[in-house]
Amino acid sequence: MKRKINQVKQLLSGPYLLWCIAFTIIPLLMIFYYGLTDENNAFTWSNIAKIATPENLKALGLALLLSLISTAVCLLLAYPLAMILTNMSVGRGSFIVLIFILPMWMNFLLRTLAWQNLLEKNGVINTVLNFLHLPQMELINTPFAIILGMVYNFLPFMVLPIYNVLSKIDRDVIFASRDLGASSVQTFLRIILPLSTPGIISGIIMVFVPALTTFVISDLLGGSKILLIGNVIEQEFKQGSNWHVGSGLSLVLMIFIIASMLLIMKYDKDGEGTAF
Repeated sequence: MKRKINQVKQLLSGPYLLWCIAFTIIPLLMIFYYGLTDENNAFTWSNIAKIATPENLKALGLALLLSLISTAVCLLLAYPLAMILTNMSVGRGSFIVLIFILPMWMNFLLRTLAWQNLLEKNGVINTVLNFLHLPQMELINTPFAIILGMVYNFLPFMVLPIYNVLSKIDRDVIFASRDLGASSVQTFLRIILPLSTPGIISGIIMVFVPALTTFVISDLLGGSKILLIGNVIEQEFKQGSNWHVGSGLSLVLMIFIIASMLLIMKYDKDGEGTAF
């Protein structure tokens, strides 16, 4: 009986394995191949070394800076909100969580275009300011616009892991700390915060990695004035048709992805912060 169940499981996992091979493993192998070879298919490190050029270093540094800022803003907004949702009744908390998930069902490009319409020179915000006889603001094509777009698009990825971990904390542990004389601040610092670390680490990684590699947000909200490393890679593939350099730069970004995976393995061994 167990043997038949195992056979059924293997059959059911077949489509998933084919999907992973076709759309994950093979593309990764292609990136490694192009990134480590030149136009003559000879092995080279020169594609990866392109990251050391002044233009690429500037784009990488700016991408790291904006990603760190947007991740920090998401954390500052998400943690209090996750605590509020945790303390709500089950029905109300679940409804508000659903509200945060709903925008994720909308196309990512459409959400970013909506912010472009809001922030542009003749957009909604400046139109309202003009109606109120207030000076217009230069919002579009600025680092602020990119950070705003990142925070808006990636905030749910910070809220959900933290909320998932906080909701699993036994309320009796918190009540016990209060009964033993701990203040609200002491309970938070010594009980709630340490227990929620897996969710915090998962949330930081789930925001930082896509923020670092994005190019759509910087394209639409930053224009051609602000170039991030994601835009450089996109241009190498699409405009320069140089798959070798584009793949080499992509391999550099994989270092950050691998480091993120190692952090998750260290601080969230049970996957508490990633299971929504």
